[in-house]
Amino acid sequence: MRFAFTDEQEQFRTSVRRFLRDRSPMTEVRRLMTTPKGYDPTVWQQLGQELGLAGLQVPVQFGGQGFGFGELGIALEEMGRALLCAPFFASAVFATEALLNGATESEQHALLPQIASGERIATLAWAEHDGRWETSSITLSATETRDGFVLNGTKNFVIDGHIADCIIVAGRIINSFGDDGVALFVVDAPCSGLERRLLETIDTTRKQAELTFNQVPARRLGHAGSGAAALRRTADHAAVALSCEMVGGARVLLENAVEYAGLRMQFGRPVGSFQAIKHKCADLLLDVELANAAACCAAAAIAEADPEVPALAALAKACASEAYLRAATEAIQIHGGIGFTWDQDTHLWFKRAQSSAVMLGDASYHREKYLQYVEAAV
Repeated sequence: MRFAFTDEQEQFRTSVRRFLRDRSPMTEVRRLMTTPKGYDPTVWQQLGQELGLAGLQVPVQFGGQGFGFGELGIALEEMGRALLCAPFFASAVFATEALLNGATESEQHALLPQIASGERIATLAWAEHDGRWETSSITLSATETRDGFVLNGTKNFVIDGHIADCIIVAGRIINSFGDDGVALFVVDAPCSGLERRLLETIDTTRKQAELTFNQVPARRLGHAGSGAAALRRTADHAAVALSCEMVGGARVLLENAVEYAGLRMQFGRPVGSFQAIKHKCADLLLDVELANAAACCAAAAIAEADPEVPALAALAKACASEAYLRAATEAIQIHGGIGFTWDQDTHLWFKRAQSSAVMLGDASYHREKYLQYVEAAV
């Protein structure tokens, strides 16, 4: 397993960082986070069609770029640095992974090309009122009819669910046998019976919605009995992708804190020269590098189809969640009084850290998952 990036991957990183620096400066982030949609359609079109990022990991035969999870991790790390306001994680990660893991080849041919080009925005509706990301927590019902299925229930914390026109829904089939009835369904939005409400969350740079399904027509994805396994694989892959994004955010917080510590003068000397600040920065560097190593290891494991992906994904998410939260908290402290103000951008990463830490399960949840995998392997 490789842990170093190739020259081509580093060039790819440079290209993505340059694009985000030009198209997603913090002034633009602050503007978009106050809008109902939460993204710029022009930038999204450029990101999807000119750079091909929306279909980065989609196979070429389905209209994508055909790159691996390593390149996806690099793009997400740079997006985490820039706090990109765009439906990338919802469409290019969540929904795309659900289709790659749970749809048939014909269904992938029908759905992935438009998602890969950015023409359609997709998302995955999984979590419900309890906020848990487990197949056992799914209660939304799917009743089979002559023309397909109808869905009834509510999904919460759906990333970019208010703007998605292709919604992959995790539901439970009524009177189903085998694999506890969990299956994936696709809903074309907007449609009759579907109500969407934008949620008020701590992180306004990443919009989340509540979706209510009332006799909503849907098409089933994949083969019978494959839904739960596909969701578990999707959760593992999404956790690794989110970990890469969180590492990017934690790293830029560390860089900003170190830069400010070298500029802020106190008692005639930079505050970064004080031992207490040095210790904070050194500890943060260790946290970020450990989280980065865990995320890169898990991404490489997915690229190489390693059977230990579930354990490595849990480890990566736990490390990244704690590192990001600690980096955000310490960065605010190092900035002193200005770190708590609206004019300083640190609080935006702090809110993203809080939101990302609980998405797909917090650090304690993933530690428990890791221990379960280890015990099962013994």
